[in-house]
Amino acid sequence: MDKMVIKVTVYLLLAAGGLLICDGMWLRVKAMIAQKLLQNAWEETVRTGIAVKPWPWADSWPVARLRVDRLGIDHIVLEGDSGEVLAFGPGHLTNSAVPGSSGNCILAGHRDTSFTFLKDLQPGDVLSLEARNGKNYTFNVSSAHVKKNNDLYIEQSDNPWLTLITCYPFNAIQPGTDQRYVVFASMAPSI
Repeated sequence: MDKMVIKVTVYLLLAAGGLLICDGMWLRVKAMIAQKLLQNAWEETVRTGIAVKPWPWADSWPVARLRVDRLGIDHIVLEGDSGEVLAFGPGHLTNSAVPGSSGNCILAGHRDTSFTFLKDLQPGDVLSLEARNGKNYTFNVSSAHVKKNNDLYIEQSDNPWLTLITCYPFNAIQPGTDQRYVVFASMAPSI
């Protein structure tokens, strides 16, 4: 093989590798910027009481802030459960109770990003949900179950409940499994 061909091949491989690294870094930078914009939109939403989109072309807006202090979790929850919404964090299922109100508030997230922590929750763990009005609501994890997607029935309640749902198993390679990991949490009594 000619030395020139080898040099060109090496340079092309280095350039391709550099582009792949830059692409991966760009995704991380974009995710960091998005989280900052989501945080700013949430703070403005709480301050004004009006839903503020994180960027002008966003399909959704912040509706709550979910925290699990024991695990260092702090997520801005967006309205909806579309793929576009869940790409940026957990989503609130529109037909479920509004965060902080009576009924079952259902949040969904991806098992490999925002809801990876669900596997580490234990009964009794404390979840904090800040609503759009700025009030914090505390929930205690009561149980977690694996359910078939077709068998998933989320009961409505007059009492405030928080239900967190993600795909299962957590380490699956293929997306779109037919199983869901469901965490149930009841509102802690006010003191």
